[in-house]
Formats: sequence, C-alpha cells, structure tokens
Amino acid sequence: MSENDKLDLSSPDLVNENFEKLAELFPNCVTESAEGKAIDFDLLKQELSHAVVEGNKERYRLEWPGKKEAIVTANLPTNKTLRPIRGDSVDFDNTENIYIEGDNLEVLKLLQESYLGKVKMIYIDPPYNTGKDFVYKDNFAKDSQEELVDSGQKDEYNQRLVSNPETSGRYHSDWLSMMYPRLKLARNLLTQDGLIFISIDDNEQHNLRRLCDDVFGENNKLGIITNINNPKGRSDDKFIATAHEYIIVYGKASDYTTVYGFEPDTKITKRYNKEDINGKKFREIDLRKTGDADKRSDRPDMFYYFYALEENPNDLIVSKEKANQPNRIEIIPLKDDNSDGRWRWGFQTAKENLDSLYAKFMPTRKIWGVFEKDYLDGRPPVKATSSWTHKDVNSERGSEQMIELGFDKETFSRPKPLGTLRRVMEIGIMPKEKSIVLDFFSGSAGICQAMFELVASGKRDLSFIAVQLPENTPKDSIAREEGFDNITDIARERIKRSAKKIKEETGADIDYGFRVYRLDDSNMEDVYYKPQEYAQDKLDLFADNVKSGRTSDDLLAQVMLDWGLPLSLKIEQVKVEGKKVFKVAENSLFACFDDGIDEAFAKAIAEEQPLRIVFKDSGFKDDTAKTNVKQLLKQLSPETEMKVI
Repeated sequence: MSENDKLDLSSPDLVNENFEKLAELFPNCVTESAEGKAIDFDLLKQELSHAVVEGNKERYRLEWPGKKEAIVTANLPTNKTLRPIRGDSVDFDNTENIYIEGDNLEVLKLLQESYLGKVKMIYIDPPYNTGKDFVYKDNFAKDSQEELVDSGQKDEYNQRLVSNPETSGRYHSDWLSMMYPRLKLARNLLTQDGLIFISIDDNEQHNLRRLCDDVFGENNKLGIITNINNPKGRSDDKFIATAHEYIIVYGKASDYTTVYGFEPDTKITKRYNKEDINGKKFREIDLRKTGDADKRSDRPDMFYYFYALEENPNDLIVSKEKANQPNRIEIIPLKDDNSDGRWRWGFQTAKENLDSLYAKFMPTRKIWGVFEKDYLDGRPPVKATSSWTHKDVNSERGSEQMIELGFDKETFSRPKPLGTLRRVMEIGIMPKEKSIVLDFFSGSAGICQAMFELVASGKRDLSFIAVQLPENTPKDSIAREEGFDNITDIARERIKRSAKKIKEETGADIDYGFRVYRLDDSNMEDVYYKPQEYAQDKLDLFADNVKSGRTSDDLLAQVMLDWGLPLSLKIEQVKVEGKKVFKVAENSLFACFDDGIDEAFAKAIAEEQPLRIVFKDSGFKDDTAKTNVKQLLKQLSPETEMKVI
C-alpha cells in the first residue's frame, strides 16, 4: 500500500491551504522569516491597493532572517588551533603549500593574522544549495554536545554539515547565513589587487551576486562567466536542459586589480604564418580601417600618405601632406569603391612604428597597401570572455582526470575539471608573480593538481592553501572500499598522485610538497584563557599550561599563527645546548619548548640574534633562570622579542 492510499485521519490544515492560495496569486509576497516561510503582509497590502501603503521604510539592501547572527558569527573569536600532521605531509619543513583539515569558518579565523592581505587569488566551489546537498550550520552559542545532536553529526571532528531541502522554510536564508561570514573573512585575506572566483549554478546565483555586492562592494564586481560545462545539457531537467554554470568574479579593490588572459591557442597561433628576415613569426594586418567610420571624412586626421620603394617594400616614408617623391610609390587608404578611406593608426603612431610596417601590392585590387607586422612574440594574452566554451571546462573531464590518477570514477562525485581551475588561475594571476592561491571548499583538491601543472609548465609561480572539512565518505561507497574514510583522505592521496604524475611527465623541479594541518582545540588548558574562573587551590593542577599529549610541533604552529607568521615559512630543527630549537625563516622566530631553560642556553641563543623567541612558561629551570634569561637576551640581543606560553 502506498502513502497515497492511506487515510489522513485529520482535519484539513486551513492555514496552510490559505498560504498556498496566496502564494499562487502573489508569489512575490512569499518571504522567509525566523520561523520559516511567511507572507509579507505589508507587500500584500500594497498589492491590494491603488495607493501607496505606508509600512516599513524601504531600502535597497540584501536582508534575510539570520543576517545579524551571521555578522556576529564572523566576528566571534576562536580558541582553536591548527595541529601539524607530519606523517600525512610531504617535505614538511621545506614546502610552501598548506593543506588544512577542518571547518573552513574557524580555519579562516585562524588565518586572519598570518595571511592578512597576502592571498592573491581565492577560488571556491561551495555547496550550490540544490536541495540535495548540505550547508554548514554555524551556531557557536550552543553547547557542543547539543550542537552535535542537532546536526546529526557525532564524529570526532564535530562536523556541522546539515541537509537543506527545498521544503525548508529557511532554504535560501540558511545558505546565505553559511556563506556570509566565510566571504567576509576571506575578503580580509586578499591582497589589495586580489580576486575571488566562485563557481555556482542557478539555484543561488542571484543571491550570491547580491551577497558579494554586500561583502566586496558592487563596484568591485569584475564579471560573471557563463561556464559551458555540459554542452549536451542535463537530461533530467524538467523544462530546459541546463548546459552551464557560472563563475562570479570580484576584486578586493577594482582600481588596483588586473585581470590577465589566456595564452593564444593553436586557433590563433596558426594565423602567424609569416616570418621576417630574423625568423620571427608574424601575421599581417591591413593598416586601412574597415567597417564602421572608415571614411576619410569620419577621421580626417587619420588620412595621410606613405611612400614606398617598389624594390624594397619595407623602406617606407610617411607624410601628413602629399609629397614630391618621384622614385617612390604613393600609397593612400582607398576603400573598395576607390573612395578615400582612413588608416587605423594616427600619424604619430605610424611615424613611431615604421619598422613594423611594410608595403604590399594587392593583385586583386591592383593597388598598393600598407600592412602591420603583428608578431607572435610579445603578443598580449587573449582576454577572457564572459562565455567559456573551451573543451577543457567540460564537467566530464573532472572524473576522467581522477581515473587517470588511478581512482575509481565513483571515488569522488563531480570533481571540477582541471581546465576550469587552471583558467581561473591564468586570468587571476600574472606570470612570474609569486602568489598564494586559497581554496577553502577544496573538495578532492583539484586546485592543488591544477596549480602543480601551471607551475611545472613555467607559466606561474604559485603556492596553495587548501581547506576541507573531513566529511565522512558513505559507509558502502566505492571510496570507503578503496580505504578512504573521509574526503580529506581522498584529497591528500590525489595531491600525492598528481605530483608524482606531473614530475614524471615534465621533469620539472618544483615544490611538490604540502604541509598538513588539522583543526583542533587549543593546545593550552582552559585556565590559560580564563584563570579567573578557577579557584586558587585548583591552579596548581595547571602548573604547565600546555594540554597533555600536545607536541612541540603543535605549539610551534599555534605560536606562528598567534605571531602572524605564515605557516609556509621554512622550518629548521637544530640542537642548542642539548635542547631542540625550531628556527623559522632563519632568524625570524626561534622556539624551544624543552624544560630546563637556563642562562647558558640564553647566551648560546643570543649569538644567533633571533628577531623573536618563545618558551614554555613552565620550561625554565626555575624562577631565577626565567628572570636571568630575559635580562641576558636584553643585553646580548636587544632586538630579540621574548614571549612565553
């Protein structure tokens, strides 16, 4: 028996029926409130009146239930930290690439000091809010266990992914509340000339544009790219088969932003089919203006005379007025009907660029013309258009590229094709410009593979920061059969496999490594942050502020974040007076978390003249040693700033 065959055994819900009738008559009056879908009665009154109805003051801005809470969420501090996982990393001490496992909202908060204004480009492929995917539920006001129960997640990572079906009363609002704080924090990380690219489909494209206007400013919208990723169209669409998605592009400050372009492909390079005496390839372009406004009367100042030697067409003289040159051929811009036309260049430009011009007899017209040598070398990049029909952005390529790395087609659903990821980096970052690329919805880490390819080709000088929640793979999935318990397992393996493949194919000597960090609670005991909440007789339990089980690597990462140092800085480990010392970026930071720090150690360290040095508060030999170490550093290395944790 189907559900439709069962008796309802309840009276009709008249309120709901009335709501649906009003929604059918006045769909523009349906809105979302804190309680779910609702009717905007002020707007409904206006629909039923011929005069302006007084109500709430109108304003142009994006509002939704939960916006104020989203603003608060972005501004709330966090006591969490990032713990390095050397065992999952590749070339940890030397690589500049960062892979972070954890909730991207809290990760973005932790990166605020170290990467403020340092990220050149951000690309994200967030949940599209199709009704079948998930959004993050950010509610830090609740007890953590209550949050786990509410979200239906009870794993060690305290995941906050919840389903957001179309039937939800706050379908759009929940998605906006999830995106707003992340975009707000991400904007802070961009350089002044930085850009953000966001993939999205029709479900939230309109809201995302307004949200980005709110966060980045409407005047910083650089464009919207229609990405034709499925030329055949989706067969399961009810009315029109969707063949595209969008890439929304904003800059942090459009006055400073430069959007680069693509290197010319074979369709363009094959036009450069001529060579000069030095073997340099060029194409010839008629200097005569064609098309609209091509008459002499349209721009009289762009009508002038060339004089060429028939035996040497490269020898040209240019003159504003008709000149007496009996040994030369006079050339003027004649239209097809032999009336006077005009040139594309002004006289001064032609005079300054005579070396790139030459004369040529045109047999079909039986007249001489002047042509520009447009050289392939030094040619400006091809400006990206607002419609991408390139074959390498086809979504099918994403799965094929995973298969090429030895994964099953079903290991990861709908990975972005590398062509799309390469192209956003090509137009977002200038060649040879050392830059950081951030993706905080990094999925299978396609951005990392695409970046390796670009760097190996010599076209860009990049490092990445990729962030991904370690969302569990389904229990009976192909991914689980392959040994991948969560998405980050897949991603880390993809980075390793793609690095190996690219190195074998290109032989390029680049940075193929990556440092893995995992979001976790602070390394410090709670009393470190809130000592006033503990009675004096309890404080002896916390003689060491550091939590049990935390390593020197853990402490170093937290110190670097707190001191605003990038996690990508080179780290060396050395022994000084028998104690392990971390040297970050040569002498930028020294850190020693061993016990027994004394005056002899201070004297040895002072010889290195570090800019900063940090110890455990409980790491000194005794209170006298702590005082003496501080004084010795002041005397022997006055530029050194000392801190304790």
